[in-house]
Amino acid sequence: MDGKKIRIGGGQGFWGDSNDAAIHMIKKGNLNYMACDYLAELTLSIMQRQKNRNPEAGYARDFIDLVRIIGKEGYEKGIKIISNAGGMNITGAVKAIEQTAMDQGLSGYKIGYVVGDDMKDRIPALKAQGLDFKNIDHDGDFSEIEDKILNANVYFGHEPIVACLEQGADIVVTGRAADSALFLAPLKHEFGWAADDYDNLARGIMAGHLLECGGQGAGGNFDYDWRAVPRMDELGFPIAELTEQEMFITKAEDCGGLISEQSCKEQFLYEVHDPANYITPDVNVDISHATLTQSGDNRVKVGNIKGKTRPDNLKLSIGYHAGYKVETYLSFAWPDAYEKAQYAADILMKKMKRKGLKAEEIRIDYLGLNALHLGVASMDPELVKNMNEVVLRIAVRTLEKSEAMKLVPEISPLQLNGPPGASFFGGRAKVQEVIGLWPTFIPRSVVELKSNILEVK
Repeated sequence: MDGKKIRIGGGQGFWGDSNDAAIHMIKKGNLNYMACDYLAELTLSIMQRQKNRNPEAGYARDFIDLVRIIGKEGYEKGIKIISNAGGMNITGAVKAIEQTAMDQGLSGYKIGYVVGDDMKDRIPALKAQGLDFKNIDHDGDFSEIEDKILNANVYFGHEPIVACLEQGADIVVTGRAADSALFLAPLKHEFGWAADDYDNLARGIMAGHLLECGGQGAGGNFDYDWRAVPRMDELGFPIAELTEQEMFITKAEDCGGLISEQSCKEQFLYEVHDPANYITPDVNVDISHATLTQSGDNRVKVGNIKGKTRPDNLKLSIGYHAGYKVETYLSFAWPDAYEKAQYAADILMKKMKRKGLKAEEIRIDYLGLNALHLGVASMDPELVKNMNEVVLRIAVRTLEKSEAMKLVPEISPLQLNGPPGASFFGGRAKVQEVIGLWPTFIPRSVVELKSNILEVK
């Protein structure tokens, strides 16, 4: 490749991901940047619930552990780190990073952070201005969830992250930045692409899209041929290498994993509903004529990505309290395992009817038979008759906690009071709060984001 070359690693695919590949990339990835995605759709609601219990919580503490391991080496090598690990407590995460940097003597370390994606407190005022918060996935009355909202966070793009980098940030922490924006931001910063350079912005977004799921872009969860992935116990995560002209996906040396045309294509199409219109906060991407070509060992060239004008509206993800759930398990052994499990489910439902259970949802699954494949699972009589074991799973969702509690004491007695061969495991079931998701759009113009820098003394 000619000219300036930037290498970005995808260090995390979700909150709870392994740190191994990120650590390896800092040591052997020859990176300029590493971006770590920690947020899924409901992650922020879970973080908000943690923060409600403990004001010091609400961010991905795993990220602080990672910074403690690789922060100093990354700083000394000039590798900048970007992450949305701030979740619902960005300043809390910044405070923890500052303490970690101070402990390691990183005087002058600049921590950039972006606030303003948390829109919960602004909803009443925005509603008064005429916003209707219409659910974009299904019908519903927003007024029915207004008093149950846990969090409301807007998906924002690369611009406030770039602002942090322009101020010299060594690490940038955000809340609900769009996953791919974490990767586009350093590319925009390095190459100076114009706001209307849609094709290059789209290239940056797809570089991020190929990296944002961590190991999934390097042979993890590889449906094409998972047996072909070497050393999955040492799975390396993908690295994007870009110039003004070209884009490659590769990985660090001396690690497991696979970068192939097939593995990249699987990740390329992940969560893309319309290849001609993959809409992000930064640009509308067209990959309907994109090319992915193997160009060497663990090296794939990506080309012909086009971009179009970004949308005027941004996605607002609202999490709300949607009741309670309880799920329980009973396993049954051969012979007639499925028949026994069905009979046990029938017993439980009759008991629930006598208790007057008021449930919003009841779900009965038979793990090992049809819990994953549902109606398309094979129900061949010979197969069903000879199953070695079946696990009965019963789950209910209720509006009141007391209703969900009605199921709990009825499970373990079935070991002695029901069909033979049952075993109860996992301890007594616990009732859990259910978080619902209300996705909607809001105008970009009402979002107020602010970029900040804190320098470690």
